[in-house]
This record gives sequence, structure tokens and C-alpha cells, in this order.
Amino acid sequence: MLDMELIRKDRDAVASALAKRLDLAEVTRALDELSQLDQQRRSLITEIDGERQRRKAEARAYAEAKRAGREPEPTVAEAGRRQLAELETELGEVQDQLRVRMSELPNLPADDVVPGGKEANRVVKTFGEPPAIDKVRDHVELSRLLGLVDHERGVKLGGSGFWMYTGLGARLEWALVNWLIDQNVAAGYEFLLPPHLLLETAGFAAGQFPKFYDDVYHLSRQSAPRGQFLLPTAETAILGAYQNEILDTAKLPLKVFAYTPCYRREAAGSHSDERGTVRGHQFNKVEVFQFALPEQADAALEAMVTHAEGLVERLGLHYQRSLLAAGDSSAAMRKTLDIEVWMPSTGKYKEVSSVSWGGDYQARRAAIRYREPGGKQTRFVHTLNGSALATSRLFPAILEQFQQPDGSVLVPEVLRDRLGTDRLTPR
Repeated sequence: MLDMELIRKDRDAVASALAKRLDLAEVTRALDELSQLDQQRRSLITEIDGERQRRKAEARAYAEAKRAGREPEPTVAEAGRRQLAELETELGEVQDQLRVRMSELPNLPADDVVPGGKEANRVVKTFGEPPAIDKVRDHVELSRLLGLVDHERGVKLGGSGFWMYTGLGARLEWALVNWLIDQNVAAGYEFLLPPHLLLETAGFAAGQFPKFYDDVYHLSRQSAPRGQFLLPTAETAILGAYQNEILDTAKLPLKVFAYTPCYRREAAGSHSDERGTVRGHQFNKVEVFQFALPEQADAALEAMVTHAEGLVERLGLHYQRSLLAAGDSSAAMRKTLDIEVWMPSTGKYKEVSSVSWGGDYQARRAAIRYREPGGKQTRFVHTLNGSALATSRLFPAILEQFQQPDGSVLVPEVLRDRLGTDRLTPR
């Protein structure tokens, strides 16, 4: 969450940054409420400290009088003075309210992130050219023609928004996952395989709860009394794994990655550009993550973007890089760059990786810190995450960009040894 001290010291700058994402009147109301709660909290702390000091002074005076054989002076009458227990209870309630209100605010967008939604996103790089295809087939038609995905049986098994890879389609999906794992290991990331069921504390730490609480699949409280949900992305699991830890400064940036299926309640694609495996309730993704010192964050973000782009380039796919506007970025992130592959059937680009810098927003929620060398003071790390990559969108992009006039599809060179063929042909 945000730093309350920053809100106290530079409220105008905080308000200006938040106004890139929220209505200014909403920002003003939220900051007014926070300031009021913060003032209540500080006043109560002062009152509690004063009451404790008074009690200590009275206790010392009583002990000194007894040692000197004198009758102790009568203590100040309690009437009209609030009891310490009452003050501490009120402080706890105010701190809880402050924590809830702080947790509801999004992160501050970076200076170079503009206000607005998708319409304000800016393309900053393009790789290659769209392939020239006389008669374009979409990936749904191609996957059926080639026997790669069984959409009907997927719906039979899981309902709308699910599919089942079959035959060479299952092997292509698994080849992509394994190739991405190898590439991320080679790039210096440590491989993790986390649980798919997470405690709700992990969702809060990542900034997904409370706002997006209903976007994930929750277990019933009867079967999971502590509160568990199916992870929507490995980012949530990786961040949650390091909650309440002080990381070794010498090992920062700490670079890890995970492969997981991702489970989301969001509406499955019905528009032409979201058909097939482009959007669904379960999909595969390899996620890279870095915990960095504040001064390492800029270089880490650029390295992660370059790495993700390199994966798409080695697959031979045409793509673009976009800097997202504040309203189109995750609420927990300061800055997000999307890598989007070209889909010939729709004439649009689809994101296969979002690489984001969260600043210390997630680390504050998760209490992930580092200790400065030679000092006792701890500071919050910066977090960065990115897809490397989302295979359910790579899959259709490969089918569409590498399709041939006879209905076959060329296999990217880097995957041919894994599949044992250079071409997918109609059954």
C-alpha cells in the first residue's frame, strides 16, 4: 500500500498521481478520510503515551515514599480521565480503519505513465512485419483442422471458457512450457513450482484483494476455514512465498520464476478476437519475478522487458511493445509494458506478456524488506513481475502467423526438436 508519511508530507503530489487513475473528487475524499484517521491515530498514541508516563511517574513516587517511610501522595483522581484500556481499544479500531482505507487505494503511477484507459496506451516498439497471408484462417479453424484443440469436450468437462488440448496440440503446448522453462533458467531465474491453492493473505499482499476478491475461485469456508483460493497468476504465489521476510541484501535482485496454470472467473471470450484459447478460465503461464533494491528497479524492469521480448523474437513472431496508460494498468503497479503479438484473423494485437514495476507497494502489504549494509534499519524492497510467457496466446499466434495456403502450420524452429516435426499438417 502507499506510504502514509508521503501522504502527510506531499499530499498534492500523491493526489495528482492518483488522479491519473481515479476521479479527482474521489481522490480528495479518500485522502481527507485518511488524513483524519491518521490524525486520530497520532492523537491517541500521544494520549496513551502520556497516560503510561503518568502511571510510571505515580508508581515511582509511591515506591520512593514507601522506601522513605512516608505516606504516599494520593494519585490524581480517575474521574474524567479516560482509562488506558479504553484508549488502546479505540486506537486498535482506528488503526484497523486506516489499514482498510489504505489497502483500497491503488499504487501511484510512474511519472511517464499517462492518465486514461486503453485509448491512451502508446506503442513504443515494433518487431518484424505482419506476415502476408492471402486467405487467413483463424486459430479456432486451424486447431480443428489440425486436431490440436477439442473445444467441445473442453466445454463438456468444465463448462464455457474451457478447452482441451489434444494430440500434437497438447505436445505443442507442453513444448512451449518446457522451452520457456529452459530459457528462464538460462537467464538466471530460479525455478519454483508453488501450490495452486493459496491463503487469502497472499491475495492481499499482491494487491488483488480486496478490490478483485470476486475475480478468483474461492474454496468454501467449510472446506477451507482459513480462506483459500485458486491462484490467478504465479505472481501471487511468488510474492506470497516471501511475506514477512527480510531478504539478504547481497542476493538482490532476487530472480525467480514459476510455471502454473492460472484460474480466473473473468468472462470467457465471446468476441471474435477472444475466441478459442485467447481468453478462458484456465490457462498456462510462466511468470518471472524480481525482488530488487530501489536503485536496481529501473535496470531490472528494462532487463525483464528485453528478456520477454527475446522469447517472442526467438519464436519468430511479429509483435509490438506498448506502454500502458494508468487506467489500463494493474492497480498494484506503477508502470506496465505489454508485449503484444499480431493476430492476422482479427488484425489486432494480443498481449502475451505484461512486465510491471510495483515499487514498494506490494512489499509494504507483504512486509518484505531488506537491511541496509552495516545498519539496523530495514527498508521495503521493490517488486517486478512479468509473463515469460502466456502460452494460451502464443499458441493461437503461432497457428495464425505461421499458417500455410494448404492449411498446414510451420513449427517455430526452436520447438522442432521437441515436437519431432517442422510442420503441423491437417489430419
